[in-house]
Amino acid sequence: MTRKLTDAETPGAMVEFDPDEADRAGAFIENAMSADDARAAEDGLESVPAIATEPRGELIATARNPN
Repeated sequence: MTRKLTDAETPGAMVEFDPDEADRAGAFIENAMSADDARAAEDGLESVPAIATEPRGELIATARNPN
């Protein structure tokens, strides 16, 4: 196991782990942020302005006739 972990640190190396080895190596540790935490992190941030405020057809017409 130690040899596999060392080999896995080599750029370009392809090392196979069976599911038990991968679990022991910490490959399946879940540390993602919860949805509630993500929503709470957004509190106080400015909202992103809309990309376009004109209807789609007007944007196409403007792109074709910039004058």
